[in-house]
Amino acid sequence: MFDINFYMSSYELQKRLASGEKLAREHVMREFEKARSRKPVVYNIETTNACNMKCRMCPRTTMMTRKVETMDKGLFGAVVGQLEPFPPGLWAKWEEFVLREYGIPKDAMSENHFFLHIIPKVIQLHGYGDPLLDVNMPDYVKLLADRGFKSYFSCNPANIDIDKTVRMFENGLNYIKYSIESVDDAKHKAIRGEASDFSGSYRNITRLLELKAKRGYKTVIIITMLDLNRTGQAGEYEKLNEVFQGAGVYIYLKSEDQQWYRKDFHGTKSVHWSEICKHPWMSATVKSNGEVVMCMEDFNNEIILGDARKESLESIWNGSKYEKFRKDHFDLAKGIKCTEECDMKMAGEYF
Repeated sequence: MFDINFYMSSYELQKRLASGEKLAREHVMREFEKARSRKPVVYNIETTNACNMKCRMCPRTTMMTRKVETMDKGLFGAVVGQLEPFPPGLWAKWEEFVLREYGIPKDAMSENHFFLHIIPKVIQLHGYGDPLLDVNMPDYVKLLADRGFKSYFSCNPANIDIDKTVRMFENGLNYIKYSIESVDDAKHKAIRGEASDFSGSYRNITRLLELKAKRGYKTVIIITMLDLNRTGQAGEYEKLNEVFQGAGVYIYLKSEDQQWYRKDFHGTKSVHWSEICKHPWMSATVKSNGEVVMCMEDFNNEIILGDARKESLESIWNGSKYEKFRKDHFDLAKGIKCTEECDMKMAGEYF
Protein backbone atom coordinates (compact mmCIF):
# COMPACT_ATOMS: atom_id res chain seq x y z
CA MET A 1 0.00 0.00 0.00
CA PHE A 2 0.92 3.62 -0.25
CA ASP A 3 -0.87 6.71 0.98
CA ILE A 4 -3.19 7.54 -1.90
CA ASN A 5 -4.41 10.64 -0.05
CA PHE A 6 -0.87 12.05 -0.05
CA TYR A 7 -0.39 11.06 -3.68
CA MET A 8 -3.55 12.92 -4.74
CA SER A 9 -3.08 15.91 -2.42
CA SER A 10 0.48 16.57 -3.57
CA TYR A 11 -0.02 15.71 -7.24
CA GLU A 12 -0.62 19.21 -8.61
CA LEU A 13 2.31 20.60 -6.65
CA GLN A 14 4.56 17.87 -8.02
CA LYS A 15 3.35 18.54 -11.55
CA ARG A 16 4.23 22.20 -11.14
CA LEU A 17 7.69 21.29 -9.92
CA ALA A 18 8.27 18.85 -12.76
CA SER A 19 7.17 21.48 -15.31
CA GLY A 20 9.95 23.76 -14.14
CA GLU A 21 7.86 26.26 -12.20
CA LYS A 22 9.94 28.11 -9.62
CA LEU A 23 8.50 27.34 -6.19
CA ALA A 24 9.90 28.14 -2.78
CA ARG A 25 11.60 25.11 -1.29
CA GLU A 26 10.23 25.79 2.21
CA HIS A 27 6.69 26.09 0.83
CA VAL A 28 6.87 22.68 -0.85
CA MET A 29 8.33 21.12 2.29
CA ARG A 30 5.44 22.48 4.35
CA GLU A 31 2.84 21.33 1.84
CA PHE A 32 4.28 17.82 1.69
CA GLU A 33 4.28 17.64 5.47
CA LYS A 34 0.73 18.97 5.63
CA ALA A 35 -0.48 16.33 3.15
CA ARG A 36 1.30 13.47 4.92
CA SER A 37 -0.76 11.05 7.03
CA ARG A 38 0.22 10.80 10.70
CA LYS A 39 -0.79 7.16 10.63
CA PRO A 40 1.82 4.91 9.01
CA VAL A 41 1.16 3.23 5.68
CA VAL A 42 3.33 0.22 4.84
CA TYR A 43 4.27 -0.47 1.24
CA ASN A 44 5.74 -3.89 1.87
CA ILE A 45 6.66 -6.34 4.59
CA GLU A 46 9.68 -8.41 3.64
CA THR A 47 8.87 -11.64 5.48
CA THR A 48 12.14 -13.23 4.36
CA ASN A 49 15.24 -12.22 2.45
CA ALA A 50 16.13 -15.85 1.71
CA CYS A 51 16.34 -16.72 -1.97
CA ASN A 52 17.76 -19.66 -3.92
CA MET A 53 18.00 -17.82 -7.23
CA LYS A 54 21.01 -16.05 -8.73
CA CYS A 55 19.31 -13.43 -10.86
CA ARG A 56 21.89 -11.48 -12.79
CA MET A 57 19.92 -8.20 -12.61
CA CYS A 58 19.22 -8.36 -8.86
CA PRO A 59 21.43 -6.42 -6.39
CA ARG A 60 20.87 -9.27 -3.95
CA THR A 61 23.07 -11.55 -6.08
CA THR A 62 26.16 -9.36 -6.06
CA MET A 63 25.70 -6.57 -3.50
CA MET A 64 23.53 -7.70 -0.59
CA THR A 65 25.66 -8.31 2.51
CA ARG A 66 23.06 -8.30 5.30
CA LYS A 67 22.24 -11.47 7.19
CA VAL A 68 19.64 -13.80 5.69
CA GLU A 69 16.66 -13.85 8.06
CA THR A 70 12.99 -14.80 8.13
CA MET A 71 10.61 -12.59 10.08
CA ASP A 72 9.30 -13.82 13.41
CA LYS A 73 5.62 -14.72 13.08
CA GLY A 74 4.71 -12.69 16.16
CA LEU A 75 6.40 -9.61 14.72
CA PHE A 76 4.45 -9.94 11.48
CA GLY A 77 1.19 -10.01 13.43
CA ALA A 78 2.27 -7.02 15.51
CA VAL A 79 3.12 -4.98 12.42
CA VAL A 80 -0.15 -5.77 10.64
CA GLY A 81 -2.06 -5.02 13.84
CA GLN A 82 -0.86 -1.40 13.68
CA LEU A 83 -2.18 -0.81 10.15
CA GLU A 84 -5.57 0.11 8.78
CA PRO A 85 -7.04 -0.59 5.33
CA PHE A 86 -8.31 2.35 3.32
CA PRO A 87 -12.10 2.89 3.36
CA PRO A 88 -13.97 1.76 0.17
CA GLY A 89 -15.12 5.28 -0.64
CA LEU A 90 -11.55 6.46 -0.98
CA TRP A 91 -10.89 3.88 -3.71
CA ALA A 92 -13.62 5.33 -5.89
CA LYS A 93 -11.98 8.75 -5.56
CA TRP A 94 -8.58 7.25 -6.37
CA GLU A 95 -9.84 5.39 -9.45
CA GLU A 96 -11.36 8.63 -10.76
CA PHE A 97 -8.03 10.38 -10.13
CA VAL A 98 -6.01 7.71 -11.98
CA LEU A 99 -8.38 7.78 -14.95
CA ARG A 100 -8.37 11.58 -15.08
CA GLU A 101 -4.62 12.14 -14.64
CA TYR A 102 -3.14 9.02 -16.28
CA GLY A 103 -5.92 7.87 -18.58
CA ILE A 104 -5.82 4.34 -17.14
CA PRO A 105 -9.19 2.68 -16.43
CA LYS A 106 -9.52 0.16 -13.59
CA ASP A 107 -10.09 -2.78 -15.95
CA ALA A 108 -6.91 -2.34 -18.03
CA MET A 109 -3.76 -4.49 -17.95
CA SER A 110 -0.31 -2.90 -18.13
CA GLU A 111 2.75 -2.01 -16.08
CA ASN A 112 1.31 1.34 -15.02
CA HIS A 113 -2.15 -0.10 -14.40
CA PHE A 114 -0.53 -2.60 -12.04
CA PHE A 115 1.26 0.15 -10.12
CA LEU A 116 -1.69 2.52 -9.94
CA HIS A 117 -4.63 0.14 -9.53
CA ILE A 118 -3.17 -2.85 -7.67
CA ILE A 119 -0.12 -1.81 -5.64
CA PRO A 120 -1.97 0.95 -3.69
CA LYS A 121 -4.48 -1.50 -2.24
CA VAL A 122 -2.26 -4.46 -1.28
CA ILE A 123 0.22 -5.25 1.44
CA GLN A 124 3.19 -6.43 -0.59
CA LEU A 125 4.82 -9.48 1.00
CA HIS A 126 8.16 -9.60 -0.77
CA GLY A 127 11.42 -7.71 -0.65
CA TYR A 128 14.85 -9.16 -1.41
CA GLY A 129 13.80 -12.77 -0.96
CA ASP A 130 11.30 -15.30 -2.30
CA PRO A 131 8.14 -15.51 -0.15
CA LEU A 132 7.60 -19.09 -1.35
CA LEU A 133 10.50 -20.07 0.94
CA ASP A 134 8.61 -18.75 4.00
CA VAL A 135 6.51 -21.55 5.54
CA ASN A 136 4.23 -18.98 7.21
CA MET A 137 2.88 -17.42 4.02
CA PRO A 138 -0.55 -19.14 4.07
CA ASP A 139 -1.07 -17.91 7.65
CA TYR A 140 0.03 -14.38 6.74
CA VAL A 141 -2.39 -14.26 3.83
CA LYS A 142 -5.25 -15.32 6.13
CA LEU A 143 -4.29 -12.76 8.77
CA LEU A 144 -4.35 -9.98 6.19
CA ALA A 145 -7.67 -11.14 4.74
CA ASP A 146 -9.22 -11.33 8.21
CA ARG A 147 -8.16 -7.72 8.87
CA GLY A 148 -9.58 -6.45 5.58
CA PHE A 149 -6.31 -6.12 3.66
CA LYS A 150 -5.57 -7.39 0.17
CA SER A 151 -2.34 -9.36 -0.27
CA TYR A 152 0.19 -9.75 -3.05
CA PHE A 153 3.72 -10.96 -3.62
CA SER A 154 6.12 -11.65 -6.46
CA CYS A 155 8.11 -14.88 -6.58
CA ASN A 156 9.99 -17.34 -8.77
CA PRO A 157 7.67 -20.01 -10.19
CA ALA A 158 10.42 -22.64 -9.97
CA ASN A 159 9.73 -22.62 -6.21
CA ILE A 160 6.00 -23.36 -6.53
CA ASP A 161 4.61 -25.86 -4.04
CA ILE A 162 1.12 -26.70 -5.33
CA ASP A 163 -0.39 -27.64 -1.96
CA LYS A 164 1.05 -24.60 -0.18
CA THR A 165 -0.09 -22.27 -2.97
CA VAL A 166 -3.60 -23.73 -2.90
CA ARG A 167 -3.74 -23.01 0.85
CA MET A 168 -2.87 -19.40 0.08
CA PHE A 169 -5.58 -19.28 -2.58
CA GLU A 170 -8.07 -20.70 -0.07
CA ASN A 171 -6.94 -18.18 2.57
CA GLY A 172 -7.71 -15.25 0.29
CA LEU A 173 -4.49 -14.36 -1.56
CA ASN A 174 -5.50 -11.62 -3.99
CA TYR A 175 -2.54 -11.46 -6.38
CA ILE A 176 0.53 -13.58 -7.03
CA LYS A 177 3.17 -12.65 -9.60
CA TYR A 178 5.47 -15.12 -11.35
CA SER A 179 8.57 -13.80 -13.08
CA ILE A 180 9.47 -15.54 -16.34
CA GLU A 181 12.32 -14.34 -18.56
CA SER A 182 12.10 -16.85 -21.43
CA VAL A 183 10.15 -19.88 -22.64
CA ASP A 184 13.54 -21.48 -23.25
CA ASP A 185 14.99 -23.21 -20.18
CA ALA A 186 18.62 -22.41 -20.99
CA LYS A 187 17.92 -18.72 -21.56
CA HIS A 188 15.83 -18.55 -18.38
CA LYS A 189 18.62 -20.14 -16.33
CA ALA A 190 21.14 -17.72 -17.81
CA ILE A 191 19.13 -14.85 -16.33
CA ARG A 192 17.64 -16.28 -13.10
CA GLY A 193 20.19 -18.97 -12.22
CA GLU A 194 20.38 -22.76 -12.30
CA ALA A 195 17.61 -23.19 -9.71
CA SER A 196 15.13 -21.68 -12.17
CA ASP A 197 13.53 -23.07 -15.30
CA PHE A 198 10.58 -22.48 -17.59
CA SER A 199 9.30 -26.00 -18.27
CA GLY A 200 8.64 -27.00 -14.65
CA SER A 201 7.35 -23.53 -13.84
CA TYR A 202 4.90 -23.63 -16.72
CA ARG A 203 3.56 -27.04 -15.66
CA ASN A 204 2.97 -25.78 -12.12
CA ILE A 205 1.32 -22.53 -13.22
CA THR A 206 -0.91 -24.45 -15.62
CA ARG A 207 -1.93 -26.80 -12.80
CA LEU A 208 -2.74 -23.84 -10.54
CA LEU A 209 -4.84 -22.27 -13.29
CA GLU A 210 -6.76 -25.55 -13.65
CA LEU A 211 -7.43 -25.72 -9.90
CA LYS A 212 -8.40 -22.06 -9.83
CA ALA A 213 -10.97 -22.57 -12.58
CA LYS A 214 -12.31 -25.79 -11.06
CA ARG A 215 -12.61 -24.53 -7.49
CA GLY A 216 -13.44 -20.89 -8.12
CA TYR A 217 -10.42 -19.31 -6.43
CA LYS A 218 -10.33 -15.53 -6.88
CA THR A 219 -6.54 -15.09 -6.84
CA VAL A 220 -5.25 -13.18 -9.86
CA ILE A 221 -2.20 -14.86 -11.39
CA ILE A 222 0.20 -12.35 -12.89
CA ILE A 223 3.00 -13.15 -15.33
CA THR A 224 5.80 -10.66 -15.96
CA MET A 225 8.95 -10.51 -17.99
CA LEU A 226 11.57 -7.91 -17.12
CA ASP A 227 12.66 -5.55 -19.87
CA LEU A 228 16.41 -6.08 -19.53
CA ASN A 229 17.28 -4.47 -22.85
CA ARG A 230 18.21 -7.90 -24.19
CA THR A 231 18.72 -8.67 -27.85
CA GLY A 232 15.50 -10.31 -28.99
CA GLN A 233 13.57 -9.13 -25.92
CA ALA A 234 10.44 -8.27 -27.95
CA GLY A 235 10.41 -11.72 -29.52
CA GLU A 236 10.86 -13.41 -26.14
CA TYR A 237 7.92 -11.48 -24.71
CA GLU A 238 5.77 -12.30 -27.74
CA LYS A 239 6.47 -16.03 -27.21
CA LEU A 240 5.55 -15.71 -23.53
CA ASN A 241 2.26 -14.08 -24.51
CA GLU A 242 1.53 -16.88 -26.94
CA VAL A 243 2.15 -19.56 -24.31
CA PHE A 244 -0.34 -17.99 -21.90
CA GLN A 245 -2.85 -16.74 -24.47
CA GLY A 246 -6.39 -17.43 -23.31
CA ALA A 247 -5.20 -18.75 -19.93
CA GLY A 248 -6.82 -15.95 -17.95
CA VAL A 249 -3.63 -14.43 -16.56
CA TYR A 250 -2.64 -10.79 -16.10
CA ILE A 251 0.53 -10.37 -18.17
CA TYR A 252 2.83 -7.45 -18.90
CA LEU A 253 6.40 -6.46 -19.75
CA LYS A 254 7.93 -4.79 -16.71
CA SER A 255 10.53 -2.03 -16.74
CA GLU A 256 13.64 -2.77 -14.72
CA ASP A 257 13.33 -1.08 -11.32
CA GLN A 258 16.89 0.02 -10.63
CA GLN A 259 19.55 0.56 -13.29
CA TRP A 260 22.04 2.85 -11.54
CA TYR A 261 24.58 0.01 -11.31
CA ARG A 262 24.04 -1.16 -14.89
CA LYS A 263 26.37 -0.36 -17.80
CA ASP A 264 23.43 -0.28 -20.22
CA PHE A 265 21.00 2.15 -18.60
CA HIS A 266 17.94 1.86 -20.83
CA GLY A 267 15.27 3.98 -19.20
CA THR A 268 11.77 3.12 -18.03
CA LYS A 269 8.15 3.21 -19.13
CA SER A 270 6.95 3.21 -15.50
CA VAL A 271 5.32 6.31 -14.00
CA HIS A 272 6.68 5.14 -10.65
CA TRP A 273 10.27 5.51 -11.82
CA SER A 274 9.63 8.62 -13.91
CA GLU A 275 8.10 10.85 -11.23
CA ILE A 276 9.44 12.42 -8.06
CA CYS A 277 10.12 9.96 -5.22
CA LYS A 278 7.18 10.13 -2.82
CA HIS A 279 8.14 7.28 -0.49
CA PRO A 280 9.43 9.42 2.40
CA TRP A 281 5.91 10.86 2.77
CA MET A 282 3.62 8.06 1.58
CA SER A 283 4.94 4.66 2.67
CA ALA A 284 7.38 2.69 4.81
CA THR A 285 9.03 -0.71 4.44
CA VAL A 286 9.53 -3.31 7.17
CA LYS A 287 12.40 -5.72 6.57
CA SER A 288 12.78 -9.35 7.61
CA ASN A 289 14.70 -8.43 10.79
CA GLY A 290 12.11 -5.84 11.84
CA GLU A 291 14.07 -2.77 10.76
CA VAL A 292 12.01 -0.02 9.17
CA VAL A 293 13.82 1.43 6.18
CA MET A 294 13.33 4.12 3.56
CA CYS A 295 11.80 1.90 0.88
CA MET A 296 11.77 -1.55 -0.69
CA GLU A 297 14.94 -0.79 -2.69
CA ASP A 298 17.21 -0.56 0.37
CA PHE A 299 18.64 -4.07 -0.08
CA ASN A 300 21.28 -3.67 2.64
CA ASN A 301 19.18 -1.67 5.13
CA GLU A 302 21.47 1.33 4.79
CA ILE A 303 18.97 3.95 5.97
CA ILE A 304 17.36 2.55 9.10
CA LEU A 305 14.57 4.76 10.41
CA GLY A 306 13.39 2.57 13.27
CA ASP A 307 12.97 -0.95 14.63
CA ALA A 308 9.49 -2.48 14.67
CA ARG A 309 10.62 -4.96 17.32
CA LYS A 310 11.12 -2.13 19.80
CA GLU A 311 9.06 0.85 18.60
CA SER A 312 5.57 1.42 17.29
CA LEU A 313 5.23 2.14 13.60
CA GLU A 314 3.52 5.42 14.41
CA SER A 315 6.40 6.64 16.58
CA ILE A 316 8.88 5.68 13.85
CA TRP A 317 6.85 7.31 11.06
CA ASN A 318 6.52 10.56 12.99
CA GLY A 319 9.93 10.44 14.66
CA SER A 320 13.09 12.49 14.31
CA LYS A 321 14.89 10.04 11.98
CA TYR A 322 12.06 10.18 9.47
CA GLU A 323 11.91 13.96 9.82
CA LYS A 324 15.61 14.18 8.95
CA PHE A 325 15.21 11.69 6.11
CA ARG A 326 12.47 13.77 4.52
CA LYS A 327 14.66 16.86 4.82
CA ASP A 328 17.55 14.91 3.28
CA HIS A 329 15.45 14.45 0.15
CA PHE A 330 15.16 18.22 -0.18
CA ASP A 331 18.82 18.78 0.74
CA LEU A 332 20.12 16.09 -1.65
CA ALA A 333 22.17 14.86 1.29
CA LYS A 334 25.50 13.36 0.29
CA GLY A 335 26.58 9.88 1.24
CA ILE A 336 23.15 8.27 1.36
CA LYS A 337 21.72 5.63 -0.93
CA CYS A 338 18.89 7.83 -2.20
CA THR A 339 21.35 10.37 -3.57
CA GLU A 340 23.98 8.03 -4.93
CA GLU A 341 22.32 4.68 -5.65
CA CYS A 342 18.80 5.23 -6.95
CA ASP A 343 17.20 6.12 -10.28
CA MET A 344 14.28 8.02 -8.79
CA LYS A 345 14.26 11.80 -8.70
CA MET A 346 14.56 13.40 -5.27
CA ALA A 347 12.55 16.48 -4.28
CA GLY A 348 15.70 18.61 -4.00
CA GLU A 349 16.52 18.14 -7.68
CA TYR A 350 13.75 20.60 -8.58
CA PHE A 351 15.23 23.57 -6.69
